[in-house]
Amino acid sequence: MTLPEWLAQLPDAARSPLLADAVRSATTASAGTDAAWQAAQPQLVASLGVLRGLGVDDEAQAALILHVQRSLAAAGTQVQLAGFPPSVRALVEGQEAAERVWALHAAHGAASGSEGLRRLLLAIIRDLRVVFILLARQLVRMRALADAPSAERIAQARLTADMHAPLANRLGIWQLKWELEDLAFRYLQPEVYRRIARLLDERRGDREAWIATARAQLAAALAKAGLRAEIDGRPKHIYSIWRKMQRKGLEFSELYDVRALRVLVDDVAACYAALGVVHSLWPYIPGEFDDYIANPKGNHYQSLHTAVIGPEGRTLEVQIRSHDMHQHAELGVAAHWRYKEGGGSDASFERKIAWMRQLLERGDGDDDAALLAGFRTEVVEDRVYLLTPKGNVIDLPQGASVLDFAYAIHTDVGHRCRGAKVNGRIVPLGFQPTSGDRIEILTGKVAEPRRDWLSPQLGFLHTHRARNKVRAWFNRIDLAQNLAAGRAVLERELKRLALAPDHLERLPEQLRLKSHDELLHALALGDVSPGQLARALHELSAPVAASAPPAPAPAPVPAARGADGGGAIVIEGVGNLLSQLARCCQPLPGDAIVGYITRGRGISVHRADCAQVASLRERDADRVVEVAWGKRSATSYEVDIVVRGFDRKWLHKDVSNVIAAANVQVIALNARVDAQRGVAEMKYTLKVADFGQLSGLLAQLLAVPNVTEARRLA
Repeated sequence: MTLPEWLAQLPDAARSPLLADAVRSATTASAGTDAAWQAAQPQLVASLGVLRGLGVDDEAQAALILHVQRSLAAAGTQVQLAGFPPSVRALVEGQEAAERVWALHAAHGAASGSEGLRRLLLAIIRDLRVVFILLARQLVRMRALADAPSAERIAQARLTADMHAPLANRLGIWQLKWELEDLAFRYLQPEVYRRIARLLDERRGDREAWIATARAQLAAALAKAGLRAEIDGRPKHIYSIWRKMQRKGLEFSELYDVRALRVLVDDVAACYAALGVVHSLWPYIPGEFDDYIANPKGNHYQSLHTAVIGPEGRTLEVQIRSHDMHQHAELGVAAHWRYKEGGGSDASFERKIAWMRQLLERGDGDDDAALLAGFRTEVVEDRVYLLTPKGNVIDLPQGASVLDFAYAIHTDVGHRCRGAKVNGRIVPLGFQPTSGDRIEILTGKVAEPRRDWLSPQLGFLHTHRARNKVRAWFNRIDLAQNLAAGRAVLERELKRLALAPDHLERLPEQLRLKSHDELLHALALGDVSPGQLARALHELSAPVAASAPPAPAPAPVPAARGADGGGAIVIEGVGNLLSQLARCCQPLPGDAIVGYITRGRGISVHRADCAQVASLRERDADRVVEVAWGKRSATSYEVDIVVRGFDRKWLHKDVSNVIAAANVQVIALNARVDAQRGVAEMKYTLKVADFGQLSGLLAQLLAVPNVTEARRLA
């Protein structure tokens, strides 16, 4: 059947304008030019039938049509998506993202880690309906593989067993799960499949008819006993039988649950009452009764399991549980798929699966929309799924950097990390990748972690594991080296912030440390960050006001130049005066400062070590006044910095991006390149909040490839 024929045979109510547009666009774009499109239409129509059986909406069906056409057609004959709603375009993009995951599986197979690829798939698709499309299409593809070449059958069967069947299982789409598993098993282990099929000694249709008979008998007996119950019956499929034989080491003749019924009742008392009805109706098999209500399994699964001799002398397993127990088994944290597959615990991932499964049990359209909206707002990914060059999946907490990724691969890779490429592009070590990114770590020959990596404000490392690995590395270095390294950190911070080494004797006390050596050791190990050091220097460097004759109390001065709020500077011995920060030295909160009374422009505030102030003091000492930073510092101050490095393409762009990412405003910029030496120099005038922000920015600039110097201009 062709696509237009399929559309024509739909009932009028089901033939929506969106479906009609998708069929028309796909058919028109491929008409008469693409034999592959013509050959693909029967399977496409069958896939649409599966989707309609699942109750998936017209948007998903339209997206499937458009994606299949686009994947088969040449670039010039692909249907364009611009005329379709954004939700349909998102569904097409989700299928394209899934194709990339399938390609990873094909290229690397089991080495990629099937569980990691499944999680990656669910992380990169943004619309849950994509999963239903993928399952429907793969089921139809598997049904048609009987006449395909052996290599193709095995490849598709492995993909189904590793990816599609587990997804269907976790989502509870049972009518797809069992058929996907059986078809994959049939092609991967044909001899075992045929042997079990022969042992069953009946066709699937016969088994289903027998189950229907047993279900009717049990329903009548429960109704006669006055018990309200829902009975779900389905025969065990071949793959499930084989799994149980393998797991328990049993022969086929020893299995009692080849056929099974599930009974759902209102409460615990009804569970045991129903058990009595089952045992009265059919003889039970001794030793095959398990009470998981009184003794729940380790994953909190609860149910009554019994095996009986049912109609025609055939064995039958009956599971009895309350509706609450069933909901927990199907949707709870200890979901049935985890028990069956032996997977580990991941609360966020399990919560996402639970929401997906709730979507399958939706009611009317309004409830549907509300549930989907709730999923998008409440189930937030807290992990990112990243790829190694070999296609292995590494999952890390949201916000992890490429340096965290290096340590996740191996501690030695992290220690030797010198750079990283994300999707082929060189990025800084603090770069935060997103799910699906492929990361290549560039390493040196020797392990040389940097102490800057331990500073939280610089953003190199976000995971505790990586930080502990770096800290352990430096802990192994002897005390003398750590003290020397800490001293270098302190001197570097003073230099790049252009601060005088005053008040150093009071620093340990300010940081709640016992001695100067303890301070240096803490700086070396990253226990005290450059930002903490800058703030401590800020608090210590405000000068103590000299005594003065009785005068009006120190008053806050109106906002200084570059400040957004008042109360930034306190003038000793005078009332309110206009003040401004001097352009020659650009003091920041934490600098030792003095004031100079100008003619007509109020108080000019300079750094205490400013050369111009020394000249003014010699010429007119009476105009020099004591000033101090007030309790409320201004929200932003101007500061000049210089960045130097070996010139390369995009160097200025990378430096500017770091400044923008730090939320720092650029007031002025002067850049030049010494062509003979190949050295670039960029001078910026910036607005920063305080020393802490400036310190972090300078450290981040120094981490930009090719940058050799980043400091504040004195």
